[in-house]
Amino acid sequence: MKITLSVCFLLLGVLVYSQENFSVSGTVKDFSNGETVFGASVYLEGTTNGTVTNAYGFYSLTAPKGNYKLIISYLGYTTIVKEIELTQNRNYSFELEEDNMTLDEVVITAEESEKANIRDPQMSVSVIKGSTIKKIPAVLGEVDLVKSIQMLPGVTNNGEGSNGFNVRGGATDQNLVLLDEAIIFNESHLFGFFSVFNADVVKDVKLYKGNIPSNYGGRVSSVLDIRQKEGNSKDFNLTGGIGLISSRLAAEGPLFNSKGSFIVAGRSSYAHLFLKLADQENTAYFYDVNAKANYEINQNNKLYLSGYFGRDILNFSDSFENSYGNSSLNLRWNHVFNDKLFSNLSAIYSMYNYGLILNFIGLDWKSDIKNFNVKYDLKYYLNNKTTIDFGVSGINYNFNPGEVRPTDEDSSINEDILDEKRAFESGIYANVEHKFSDRLNLQLGLRFSMFNRLGGQAIATYENDQPVVFNETYGIYEEGTKTGEIEYAKNESIKTFSNFEPRLGLAYQLNESSSVKLGYSRIAQYLHLLSNTANATPLDVWTPSGSFIEPQLANQYSAGYFKDFSNGMFSIETEGYYKTVDNRIDYIDGSSLIAQNNIETQILSGESRAYGLEFLFRKNKGRFTGWLAYTISKSEQRTPGGHAGGLGINNGEWYNTAYDRTHDISVTGSYEFSDKWSFSGNFIFQTGRPTTYPVGQYEYEGLSIPVYDSRNANRLPSYNRLDVGATYTPNKKPNAKWKGEWVFSIYNLYNRKNAASISFGQNLETGVNEATRTAIFGIVPSVTYNFKF
Repeated sequence: MKITLSVCFLLLGVLVYSQENFSVSGTVKDFSNGETVFGASVYLEGTTNGTVTNAYGFYSLTAPKGNYKLIISYLGYTTIVKEIELTQNRNYSFELEEDNMTLDEVVITAEESEKANIRDPQMSVSVIKGSTIKKIPAVLGEVDLVKSIQMLPGVTNNGEGSNGFNVRGGATDQNLVLLDEAIIFNESHLFGFFSVFNADVVKDVKLYKGNIPSNYGGRVSSVLDIRQKEGNSKDFNLTGGIGLISSRLAAEGPLFNSKGSFIVAGRSSYAHLFLKLADQENTAYFYDVNAKANYEINQNNKLYLSGYFGRDILNFSDSFENSYGNSSLNLRWNHVFNDKLFSNLSAIYSMYNYGLILNFIGLDWKSDIKNFNVKYDLKYYLNNKTTIDFGVSGINYNFNPGEVRPTDEDSSINEDILDEKRAFESGIYANVEHKFSDRLNLQLGLRFSMFNRLGGQAIATYENDQPVVFNETYGIYEEGTKTGEIEYAKNESIKTFSNFEPRLGLAYQLNESSSVKLGYSRIAQYLHLLSNTANATPLDVWTPSGSFIEPQLANQYSAGYFKDFSNGMFSIETEGYYKTVDNRIDYIDGSSLIAQNNIETQILSGESRAYGLEFLFRKNKGRFTGWLAYTISKSEQRTPGGHAGGLGINNGEWYNTAYDRTHDISVTGSYEFSDKWSFSGNFIFQTGRPTTYPVGQYEYEGLSIPVYDSRNANRLPSYNRLDVGATYTPNKKPNAKWKGEWVFSIYNLYNRKNAASISFGQNLETGVNEATRTAIFGIVPSVTYNFKF
């Protein structure tokens, strides 16, 4: 096998040499701040040889010996044309300048990487630039990345005021959220009122909804990949904003004589200060800090160091205290081996910790998740038709499910430390993108993943190997009979899983403006989130696969049609998908998930499926830009009793998942009225979230016992709202030292009382049963002043 591969590479090398092919490579940066440009087009005029810059601004092209015109373009920037002579390998780096003519005429164009790429075999991916995010009105005046992606087809919100999101009928734990490659387990501040992502430091965002590239693994629904800015390497700048309940400030500038740069940004809310002035004892606030620095050692080596730290503090009188937050640190080394081979080595640490104090029962509970990740990614530009991505990764997990302690001597709570869970996840991948012809492009990927559940704890054993059994007398599921424990050493393997994960993407260009695409992906997910609430909260329980919990395995098939109109003025993207997930767990009725050392006694395993059709219409150029998104979909789950006996959840029949939305419509628009005024707005309509209502009651020993319908057989009322915003810029001169703008927004303009939940109870005065509708937001006006100097 090794001899065969060696011969193949030797013959390939002889073939390339005999054709006298040479390469041109380098980096593309923004002239104004020295930031690398991701997604810039680089091509040889009059040929089909072209590429786009990667996430670090690097490009590489290969062509036969000869004279060419090298074209570097990026919408909103002046195109660079350079005549080159390819008689040997060349290295050229460029800095793009903003197109002043475009700015003066107020002709707004979509960023090139946001448009549908009809040639790229990668499908089900959305790219959003930071400038686009800032145009979308958000709750309480805070620009919000997660709420922005919820305006895209196939993405729904997780409830009013929540930053959790669901993709193509998947759960929140099925989304891999990365900030500069670090895993973020909870992407919300103040239980979803704000996102943890500060728009002032966000460079670009990629959301993969399907056909996920093989360099990603570990989540079966989506990948949200967020990259932070690198900092201005030319000048020192301060950027910030002052709002009604929160403010932010960012500083960036050059380092090491402009061989590097940095950016540091901080945010904090202060609404709790007004509560104290009103003699309110409640406290609810957050703060976070983003930092990033880079240093260019030489032309072929560059170092990056980035980090994030955020915290939420919530106190309600003296009875309830809650704190939670994310922290991460990432050290990266970019290395260019030669004009064809680019690499990135990353060492990443991230942690999510949370605590809860309930003084009224004397409970003090702390928990956290830590992981350390090392990954090495390489990209090889074989020739003008073929590029190869390959790499390896390893993640070490440490789950601390909880430390329970009494708050005082009078507490009835017993001290308890739940067993720590350890695991190691590794992966190796390769991805090949090949242009068969001017019309046909193929992307073929394969990932091999392994997950090793490690010891350091005792694993319970159960009678008949059943942690959950069905009690036929009472018709309920309950804990199985524990027969003993098996003690495992800290580094001993409890259970090992491995999976091959193929990925396939195919694009066929029908003509210059349209194409069809097909995609398939198989993904394994080894972590599970257990929650009996609709929203992701700090009290949810993450658990790894192990002796009684199998990894989730998803297969997704997708097909799409993509077309540009009027020279890119308009574009249409339509995609259909079908997704299945095996080993999807759900909690049994009456389950106890918190402070549960043997979580396998509270769950059953089943399967889920989701399918739908997505439609996206964009207007990409002109004073008015925006998009219309519509999705019709279905998301269901089936959980039979299996070895536990009984019929399972919902009698073993398919039932709606908590994130099923039949119809989802969103409209987003931005209008540049003049040099000083711009307006924006968005409208959202969604089918109501599934829930379970009582359908009757009976009396038992003087108590009224409700009888509930099938799981998720009912729905909350439909969700809809309209947000509007306006931006006033007093001075828009490009050379002005101080640049400021006023941002006015109204969230939920017509004051729709969207139901976050509906609870049922008995009126103590009248004795009549009644339903209570809870709404979080009505109309919310806000004003923010943003500045930069």
